[in-house]
Formats: sequence, C-alpha cells, structure tokens
Amino acid sequence: MSHFKPTLYYIHDPMCSWCWGFRAVWMQVQKQLNDQVEIHSVLGGLAPDSNQAMPESMRQSIRNNWQRIQQTIPGTKFNYDFWHVCTPRRSTYPACRAVVAAGMQSESYKKAMVFAIQQAYYLNAKNPSDDSVLTQLAIDIGLDGKRFETDLVSGECKALFQNELQLTAQLNVSSFPDLVLKHNGVNTDIQIDYNNSDVIVADILALI
Repeated sequence: MSHFKPTLYYIHDPMCSWCWGFRAVWMQVQKQLNDQVEIHSVLGGLAPDSNQAMPESMRQSIRNNWQRIQQTIPGTKFNYDFWHVCTPRRSTYPACRAVVAAGMQSESYKKAMVFAIQQAYYLNAKNPSDDSVLTQLAIDIGLDGKRFETDLVSGECKALFQNELQLTAQLNVSSFPDLVLKHNGVNTDIQIDYNNSDVIVADILALI
C-alpha cells in the first residue's frame, strides 16, 4: 500500500467557458471524493497576452460555444451583453496571473478569485483580460488592492504561472477542463461528464 494519497489534477482556466459550465459538477466531485485524493488545481493558460481586439469571426465562434454549452449543460448562465459592452481580446493569461497573485497573499484566495473572474466575465459582462477589472475583483474578495496590483505584474507571479504551464505540458493536457489522476507514478486522464459527478467519481475510485 502506498502511503501517499493519489493526486487529482484539475487543469482549468478562469476564462474557459466549459470550466464555467463544469463548475457545479466539479464542486460535487470534490465533495464526493471526500479527501480520498489530494486535489491540485493547475492553471492551463488558454490564450497568451494580447492587446489586439478579437476578430469578429472568433467572437462569433465563442458566442456559439456559449450556446452549445447551454444546450449541453442545462442551467449554465451566460450574459451575452459582454459582446456589446466590452472589447474582447483573446487573452486569458492576465486572468490566470490574477489567480496566482491572489494566492501570493493567501492560498485560500485562489478559488475565490477564479469564481470572481467567472462571475465578472460570464454574468456581469466585465472583461477579465483587463488588469483594472482584475484589481477591482481582488479588492471585492477582500485582497489588498495595492499589493495585488504590484504582484500581478511581478516577476515572481510570472514565474509561478510559468510553473503551472509547465505542469500542464507535463500532464499532456491541451484542452480544458481536464482531470488527470496520478497514482503510483502513473497518470490517467479521467473522462469528464459535464452533468454527472457520480460517473467521474466512480472512474476515479476504480483506479485507486
């Protein structure tokens, strides 16, 4: 018997719309696993820094994706005003770094930051590609805004995020969300069921 708990890696991006759709089931999965595995969230980094406005074709494709998610995962909410109110950029790295910067103040703020970014983007038509939006969210969840602003652009924050991107590459993950179980040195990709936590939990428990 190994003395080490298996590790379940959850690879995600705060601006990945399928991750938003998966949120409720993922919370169930964590509850049901009830400490039988060590859960480790990894920022996958969907799209690098960019100041370019998103081309119309890409905007349309992401809007279509939102509709597909709503059909696939009933109950997922999106506020389509985002596409009129904001100037979208294909850039999720700032939002990822915001999660890292939140964790630099306290590890416990990371989840709150992810949820704040998701709500801002999908429900409140705010653009989390903008540092100013991210700083406001940091203040909203109780972080020190000045320190967050400094941390967000610091070399340390960039290096910590780089480590997460490297781990994503090592786990061989290229689309999000993804679940990888590491048990006795072996990595197994876990199939995601967007509507049923029982299926996912059964798959994981069968492997450990």
